[in-house]
Amino acid sequence: MALVTGGGGFLGGAIVSHLLAAGYAVRSFARSDYPELRRRGVEVIRGDLADPEAVRRACADCAVVFHNAARAGVWGDFDSFYRPNVVGTKNILAACGRAGVGRLVFTSSASVVFGDADLAGVDESVPYPDRPRSPYTATKAEAERMVLEADRPALRTLSLRPHLIWGPGDTQIIPRILAQARAGKILRVGDGKNIIDTTYIDNAAAAHLLAAQALAENPWAAGRPYFISNGEPVNLWDFVNRILALAEIPPIRRGIPKTVAVLMGGVIERLHLVLKLPGEPRMTRFLAEELATTHWFDIGAARRELCYEPRVSMAEGLRRLQTWLQTRN
Repeated sequence: MALVTGGGGFLGGAIVSHLLAAGYAVRSFARSDYPELRRRGVEVIRGDLADPEAVRRACADCAVVFHNAARAGVWGDFDSFYRPNVVGTKNILAACGRAGVGRLVFTSSASVVFGDADLAGVDESVPYPDRPRSPYTATKAEAERMVLEADRPALRTLSLRPHLIWGPGDTQIIPRILAQARAGKILRVGDGKNIIDTTYIDNAAAAHLLAAQALAENPWAAGRPYFISNGEPVNLWDFVNRILALAEIPPIRRGIPKTVAVLMGGVIERLHLVLKLPGEPRMTRFLAEELATTHWFDIGAARRELCYEPRVSMAEGLRRLQTWLQTRN
């Protein structure tokens, strides 16, 4: 039995699909109910990661756990991230130990190493920043440390760090870009020259299954983090404009300097706190820095030790995305 936490989400659902195609019996653990997963033969358990008993039930009788569920986002109080991301991961590790789970693949994020400077072609030796840029990155980094330190012969662990996962079925990045562009609210931040990595959804999901296999076969893989991407760094704003073109939306032509965006983000954050405004701010300091800096990664370790190879190219992924967007119109 393979457990996928967050099995009803974008990445979690793709991992579930890949597991089913590979012949696994699959269980999903999430706060919401997902009848469509049940119809596909997935055992669905509802619960909260912060509830140790619910997590214990989810991990029972599992040989491998894909811990994908997390609170993501650029805004929110620290505790709202800490409970699912850190306390939830502690509960997963404890439940894996009690249930005799042999392998744990943790879904981290490349953003755990983001500081305020460019990251160009760095590998896994790059350290965590002295000052995390957001509650999300701080709590994901802490959870990743715990997972890697928990590696032992009885429970082999590793961490995957995919960056900017996108593709058909996306409920976050693509819809947000399109909505902001249609409303005329999207601006280029910085000089427009920053290069980034992205990860097509099927490549990200496949990496998780390869990681689980590596934990069973390659002792060098255990206890280590791995960057995951398409291996095709692109200019961020060219990529955004390519997505907009698929939806027949004009390209972004207006921009603001990074320093202005960071200052604006700080002001908007303060207004949200003082006025208790709902939702996420349109701009935050972390988001401004992320949109204006270069961050792409050397995935050589994943290629060598996980046998990871991005099967779906950027060009093919964009073709599939266009088909999906056409079916939604």
